[in-house]
Amino acid sequence: MIYIFLADGFEEVEATTPRDILKRAGISIQTVGLNQSDTVSSASGLKIIPDVQIEHINFNDIEGIILPGGMPGTKNLEQNKKVLEIIKYCIENKLLIGAICAAPSILGKMGVLKNKAACCYPGFEKYLIGAKISENSVSTDKNIITSKGPGTAFEFGFAVLKYLKGRENAESIKSSMIYR
Repeated sequence: MIYIFLADGFEEVEATTPRDILKRAGISIQTVGLNQSDTVSSASGLKIIPDVQIEHINFNDIEGIILPGGMPGTKNLEQNKKVLEIIKYCIENKLLIGAICAAPSILGKMGVLKNKAACCYPGFEKYLIGAKISENSVSTDKNIITSKGPGTAFEFGFAVLKYLKGRENAESIKSSMIYR
């Protein structure tokens, strides 16, 4: 299962676009709420009902995670001890970790990006501690995929799909979505 974490203040395009792309490819994916509320509010006020609450995640089911950015969504992700615990679990088990916009800063502060190529929303590079800053819209370094922001959400989603199911599957979904 791929989990996309939704904290209040998340950037909706960065969560819903990769989710849509992966869903179209038949990948098991769920949105995860961090609070006990029935809904999570995006940075622009869009309310989404998450598929599951974070306390119900079974670590044995995790194949990877996606961290959307947005403010204060990124700060809310970073302040959640369970999110940090799951990131550490993914690191230890070499599972997919995708982070877009400001969210790569969480990984940088945790030391996850040391000697890895990474990108983020402009201005957050100082938080990518030890990373090799990439100018690309999306950067893949082994199991870590980072991206710059809302305008790169499609590229990010396709990079995650390519990582999970290969180039051919990613190209097939791109074509079916009439992307480029």
